[in-house]
Amino acid sequence: MSLFELKLQELHNQLAGKQISVSDLVDESYRRIGEVEDQVKAFLLLDEENARQTARRLDDQLTAGGERGLLFGLPIGIKDNIVTEGVTTTCASQFLSNYNPIYDATTVTKLKQAQTVSIGKLNMDEFAMGGSNENSSFYPTRNPWNLDYVPGGSSGGSAAAVAAGEVYFALGSDTGGSIRQPAAYCGVVGLKPTYGLVSRYGLVAFASSLDQIGPLTKNVEDSAYLLQAIAGHDPKDSTSANVTIPDYISALSGDIKGLRIAVPKEYLGKGIDPRVKEKVLAALAELEKLGATWEEVSLPHTEYAVATYYLLASSEASSNLARFDGVRYGVRTENPSNLLELYHKSRSEGFGPEVKRRIMLGTYALSSGYYDAYYLKAQKVRTLIKQDFDQVFANFDVVIGPTAPTPAFRIGDQVNDPLTMYLNDIMTIPVNLAGIPAISVPCGLVDGMPVGLQIIGKALDESTILRVAHAFEQNTDHHQRKPQL
Repeated sequence: MSLFELKLQELHNQLAGKQISVSDLVDESYRRIGEVEDQVKAFLLLDEENARQTARRLDDQLTAGGERGLLFGLPIGIKDNIVTEGVTTTCASQFLSNYNPIYDATTVTKLKQAQTVSIGKLNMDEFAMGGSNENSSFYPTRNPWNLDYVPGGSSGGSAAAVAAGEVYFALGSDTGGSIRQPAAYCGVVGLKPTYGLVSRYGLVAFASSLDQIGPLTKNVEDSAYLLQAIAGHDPKDSTSANVTIPDYISALSGDIKGLRIAVPKEYLGKGIDPRVKEKVLAALAELEKLGATWEEVSLPHTEYAVATYYLLASSEASSNLARFDGVRYGVRTENPSNLLELYHKSRSEGFGPEVKRRIMLGTYALSSGYYDAYYLKAQKVRTLIKQDFDQVFANFDVVIGPTAPTPAFRIGDQVNDPLTMYLNDIMTIPVNLAGIPAISVPCGLVDGMPVGLQIIGKALDESTILRVAHAFEQNTDHHQRKPQL
């Protein structure tokens, strides 16, 4: 049995009892990567030398009897848009193929303080723009459940690495569903925290008002532990929430008696695979057995969420990616004849088609004469979407629906149809627009591919969604199913 099949507390006890070492855990990670990485392609870079050095240092600390937290010695993968000092951070883009950061993201610093071991940088859609991992400029990641299928995106490498057992857990980022959708497709747990709960310092920006770092794990308990380690105020991030961080672990009581669940009719209507709907209704029935009640509600502005999101996200991307000009860092075109040609050729050669598409859309929406018609109107609709949630949460504790309208699709099926690809995010995008937390947990299989259940909570109420997700998980076996690679 793989060491990674043990629960976190079991691993912690074995480390404390010196039955295993941190080096054993790192060996397990690289052994599994050696077995399956050629098929899955979850990683862009393996940081083996540093990982083994860290493991030896932590083993010495273990021998000396130093203090250890529960995450001590556990192997983790980092999405490649989270900067790591001295370790290449590319955002899966040719533009940053030579970028070697001189500092760590705050989340990486916190993970080092928790004494985890970074195994390497994980594949993604270029600059986090995509929902299938096919937009990586290096190679697509494959779904461990079926290698002909996408793992989701943009954190597809993070979800696939956890599902394939290559790391114990991983960090991803979520701008419009990029943690939750790949978690659903790969049969793992993905948590998008409240906007501002986890520092964005050191996260290469896609859309600054939407981006959020979060954990991808095998189960809900691990998600709570990882969130505990990375959450908290950061003076380096002006959007960081200065709030007291509760004990997320104590929230996992298993008790959801009297819980009030809202189920939006828009989340189970047109466009939802009937088999996915069936799994969600079965999950709701399970939660009813545990003492919860649910009612159908309406989030009437959901139909505008995708258009609103792609206007706002693309506008922010247009602004954020203006810094990539071939002058300060990243790849520079050779022998430009003047400054404008340097900009033009560097950006033309460095960016992939999806990134260019979104820059063009965003630049158009922000341009003179169109700003009020598109960007400003999208901001107003964003407010209406948030108000929809506020009204529902006045009477309910959580909102529940599918994470994605369908299971994972075949590689190549939608890559040339961006509008269809964008619509896959219809369930996840409203959460980012409202800035509230949500978690995706496995709730069954359709044609052998995982389906995710999305549990959405009030702002800064991660404790409740973790409690509901944990109660569901403890009374079902969906999270115990593993892909057979």
